[in-house]
Amino acid sequence: MRVLLWHVHGSWATSFVHGPHTTLVPAVPDRGPDGRGRPDTFAWPDRAVEVPHDRLRGEDVDAVVLQRPREFELTEEWLGRKPGIDVPAVYVEHDTPRRTPADASRPAEVVPDSRHFLHDRSDIPVVHVTNFNDLFWNCGHAPTTVIEHGVVDPGYRYTGELPRAAAVINDPLRRGRVTGADLLPELAAAVPLDLFGMNVSDAPARLGVRPGSLRTFEDLPQARMHAELARRRVYVHPYRWTSLGLALIEAMMLGLPVVALATTEAVEAVPPEAGVLSTRVGELAGAAAALAADPGRARRLGAEARAFAVERYGLPRFLRDWQRTLTEVTR
Repeated sequence: MRVLLWHVHGSWATSFVHGPHTTLVPAVPDRGPDGRGRPDTFAWPDRAVEVPHDRLRGEDVDAVVLQRPREFELTEEWLGRKPGIDVPAVYVEHDTPRRTPADASRPAEVVPDSRHFLHDRSDIPVVHVTNFNDLFWNCGHAPTTVIEHGVVDPGYRYTGELPRAAAVINDPLRRGRVTGADLLPELAAAVPLDLFGMNVSDAPARLGVRPGSLRTFEDLPQARMHAELARRRVYVHPYRWTSLGLALIEAMMLGLPVVALATTEAVEAVPPEAGVLSTRVGELAGAAAALAADPGRARRLGAEARAFAVERYGLPRFLRDWQRTLTEVTR
């Protein structure tokens, strides 16, 4: 099977391209959002093939895996075929819904009422990455399924040698409260915190935190980030509203215990024996500090976290689910 897929979410795409299919990845000259091509910071197999966008019309494509509304237009323009009509397609919904402002056609919608933009179409299945997403999106006539995340296992690498906490947040200042960036000062006051991700360098100054309490590591390659995470004693997940951060699963597979807000899919992803979940930030800060001070307990909880994550979010199950879905949609 030959599948057209845009490189949008690096970690998720890294898992997807490990399937048995050939993945065609569009590339534009400036490597912008409409065609990033193969990445430099993730390890992809050779069957993920980069294709210049202006050569896609000459490619055989069995199915299109869409991830953004704009990709409907790009598929028609570059491939010369309409998704769901001329070529089988599925739409992966990575994100939780947001409040929709009113316009001339309909009133504002609060989150529980959020209509997916494919609400009125029945020819393109919506694949949610978590049951939390499926619960909150109103997909109407669109058939839906859930394929939970699958992660390439980085292996048990935990040392916990540094009595510090780690968090991974991309664009924390721009995304703000959604990511729990405003909670980082209170967490960093309880336990020294290292922040990994894209556009994190200005976070200590902008959030008013001493650099020593909140250190930043800017956009490390995945392998190096995993090595650094494994040296920290505990992983902190402060997201208020998201689907489920893949970095959380990766940290669990590395063997880190978890302290997380009891929101979103984290309540399903982190069992009690793997860490602490709460909606009380002070309780989370205290739990992170306690784990940082107790390497034995941190290691025990981290081992449980890894065992759970490998079983539930292992790559083989993810790839089987996707192979079944792609087979069904191309019949």
